[in-house]
Amino acid sequence: MSLINTRAAEWSGTAYCDGDFIEVSSEDHRGQWAILFFYPADFTFVCPTELEDMADHYDEFQQLGVKVYAFSTDKHFSHKAWHDTSERIGKIRFPMVGDPTCRTAAAFDALREDEGAADRSTILIDPDGVIQYVETTSEGVGRNAAELVRKVRAAQYVHAHPGEVCPAKWEEGEETLAPSFDLAGKL
Repeated sequence: MSLINTRAAEWSGTAYCDGDFIEVSSEDHRGQWAILFFYPADFTFVCPTELEDMADHYDEFQQLGVKVYAFSTDKHFSHKAWHDTSERIGKIRFPMVGDPTCRTAAAFDALREDEGAADRSTILIDPDGVIQYVETTSEGVGRNAAELVRKVRAAQYVHAHPGEVCPAKWEEGEETLAPSFDLAGKL
């Protein structure tokens, strides 16, 4: 069953962020946009490139009012060690949440149960707590934060403009579509 248009699960955990261990939960983004960015494991190969890309676009996400949380099934101690020893991961300013019980990854259908590791999954939650976007790629395929920024803008536009939709490759400021009987078959 798809998670799209369903209410996001409640979650909580300990995160490493800005030099401290902090408690975070779904309460922290209530009424705001949020990205849950699941990745398989600390100290790996594709994951640091994706997380660096997210860190490089973090200011854009903040300008869009989006809270970003990175999740793996590692403990928060591992996140700190990785942050302290990797130049790429050292750029991260958003919470890196430990999910050693795998509960959060499982709640968002982002868990490889046979491995105890998260999939490479992205979940976008709107201010109403509804999941608007889900992407999961295979182990070897990294995600693109610039494309995620574009998709967040599109989701925010559609959320703010009921009755309009964003066509393929839509960029902010471009024309949207209003699905209707008269438009059917004309595109």
